[in-house]
Amino acid sequence: MGAPAATMAVDTRQQFHALFEHHRKIVFKVANTYSRHPEDRADLAQEIAAQLWRAFPGYDPDRSFSTWMYRIALNVAISFVRGRRRDRQTEPLDDDHVEVAGDMGVAYETDERVRALDRFITRLEPLNRALLLLYLEERCYREIADILGISETNVATKISRLKQRIRQDMAPTASN
Repeated sequence: MGAPAATMAVDTRQQFHALFEHHRKIVFKVANTYSRHPEDRADLAQEIAAQLWRAFPGYDPDRSFSTWMYRIALNVAISFVRGRRRDRQTEPLDDDHVEVAGDMGVAYETDERVRALDRFITRLEPLNRALLLLYLEERCYREIADILGISETNVATKISRLKQRIRQDMAPTASN
């Protein structure tokens, strides 16, 4: 009986590795969204990968792997942020973290808007940060609801409120 169990373990490892490699960008997007310091990003990405491996035996192959992966990655990231919040305040991204718009042929004004959006996202509570990340990833409301464990109606309401907050936060201030 030892040989089939060993074969199954190898198959499971190979299956996980193949799925993980195909969707690995999710780990880095989440780590970059929830961590500002390079060391913290690396720690968070490693913790997400470890939690994904631990949870993999419970993964249902009839469901979307990316949805399952996002759910775990975001839960790990939210816990990470809550733990780190006691250690240090969240900081805006440094210049090395956001691509320099000039290198991409984008106007300076657009670059400033990207930085303003990043500062906005950094100030969000962890759940709203996850919601905005998934929305910007163009995930449908149903998938966002499934990942975050809230209703589609709640997703729609929260996204609407976030859009309003973004408009208010990013609106140029009028001089009096």
